[in-house]
Amino acid sequence: MRYVYLLESLSHPGKRYVGLTKDFRKRVAAHNAGESPDTRKHRPWRPIVVIRFEDDGKAEAFERYLKGGSGHAFARRHFW
Repeated sequence: MRYVYLLESLSHPGKRYVGLTKDFRKRVAAHNAGESPDTRKHRPWRPIVVIRFEDDGKAEAFERYLKGGSGHAFARRHFW
C-alpha cells in the first residue's frame, strides 16, 4: 500500500510538492522537520490531498502523472 500526497507550503503560499510514500504521517513529519532537501526551504507544509493506493504500481504511475505537464494541469483544476 502506498500514498500519493500533495503538500502546500504555509510559509510560501503557492509552493507545492507531490510525493509518494508508504507511511504518510512519518513522511510529512520528515518534510516539516527539514529532513528532505527538496522541501526544507519552504517549511512548514500542510497536506492538501492524500490518496491511498492498494496497488503500488498504480500509485507510482499516478505520482509520475501528477509531476508531468498534464498532471500539473489536472492537480490545479481539481486539488489546488
